[in-house]
Amino acid sequence: MQGAVTRHLYDMIILGASGFTGKYVVREALKVLNSPSSPIKTLALAGRNPTKLAQTLQWAANPNPPPPIPILTADTTDPMSLQQLCSKTNLILNCVGPFRLFAEPVVAACAHSGCNYLDICGEPEFMERMEAKYHEQAMETGCLVVSGCGFDSIPAELGLMFNSRQWVTPSAPNRVEAYVSLESDSRIVGNFATYESAVLGVANSQNLQELRRSRPKRTRPLIPGPPPPKGPMIEFQEKIGLWAVKLPSADSTIIRRTLSILAENPHGLPGMNESPQQIEKREAFWSTVKPAHFGEKIGSKSLLGIYKFITIGKLIVLLSGTAFGRWFLLKYPSIFSIGYFRKNGPSEEEVKSASFKMWFVGQGFSDSTRENVKPDMEIITRVTGPEIGYVATPIILLQCAIIVSSQRQNLPKGGVFTPGIVFGSTDLQKRLHNNGISFHVISKTTLLPV
Repeated sequence: MQGAVTRHLYDMIILGASGFTGKYVVREALKVLNSPSSPIKTLALAGRNPTKLAQTLQWAANPNPPPPIPILTADTTDPMSLQQLCSKTNLILNCVGPFRLFAEPVVAACAHSGCNYLDICGEPEFMERMEAKYHEQAMETGCLVVSGCGFDSIPAELGLMFNSRQWVTPSAPNRVEAYVSLESDSRIVGNFATYESAVLGVANSQNLQELRRSRPKRTRPLIPGPPPPKGPMIEFQEKIGLWAVKLPSADSTIIRRTLSILAENPHGLPGMNESPQQIEKREAFWSTVKPAHFGEKIGSKSLLGIYKFITIGKLIVLLSGTAFGRWFLLKYPSIFSIGYFRKNGPSEEEVKSASFKMWFVGQGFSDSTRENVKPDMEIITRVTGPEIGYVATPIILLQCAIIVSSQRQNLPKGGVFTPGIVFGSTDLQKRLHNNGISFHVISKTTLLPV
């Protein structure tokens, strides 16, 4: 009985709060704590260095004095400290990256104890490895593990669902291409940890392929029409005014996992203790989500911007294969990323001036029962929001945390899942819209035969 009391000591613990992204997560968490309607009333910060955590809290509360939030010492190399964290809360938000290096002990502790886990990971190999190793245990203990609860990959997941729900039967999408456009009044600068994750991801890409070969093949969704052609490496998307090149992000792999789960569970995943009304609501939502082939590209208003992205990608691929090459990439991130990433991250002014637009260009059929026809219909939707890493990501993560805290009975009992399958049928889209991440229908048009 004593364990049950300590379990609820804090509604939420933020682990890795003193990191560059972590401190922005803390700032957003303080806003949530100060909201009278928030289900999260108690919070603790955890990490290796209490002094740095206290400084983070002071920074996040500025210009107000820091609130009396407990600071806990925990280290990802100390399993006992992580078990103690799990005994004190129902929910851990993990901001310790790169996740492939530091996050597995946290997932293991949560899966063992039944504590829920959310993170902002964008590393496919880590996410799929956690699914392979801890899904069964998490199902048994009632631990919900959801990675990718930031800009990777919720705007893509919810954006695809938003587009697909505009296709009213008998119409259906065949393909949806997402175009990410990062914008700023000054300059766009990313966090070093994001860059480091990309370098390590490319360096270990063989591990991901081996993992996938060792796993059972996923169920493929039924999508009307043939797979879309590959298309050119660089394209100009006239409808949205962007040059674009393929973006090797986590979004596409996460969406494929979500659509695979949905193919096996057409009504979505049942909640652990849903009411009849909630079951009806969940099933009604998923009945309107139509699967489609998904791809993602990074966009730029200039062709020069696209060539910069290509150059960065080629440098990472070329040098990440050796330890010496990785050392160079990580020692001089500003040089090898042509200024897009630097070790000290963006300034506060650069964060405030940045924003994103994510366009979803869906093509499909006005009548999906007709076979052997080319797509004759196009629907364009858009998701917009503030800077992706330090403003949008904390907003998304905290709104997911609120849903886990207040609607746990409507979510799957436990397991390692994608954010789309867990949060798709909740009010997350509405919550994001109310917090500056907006979803809009841009156009619905008929495609003329070529």
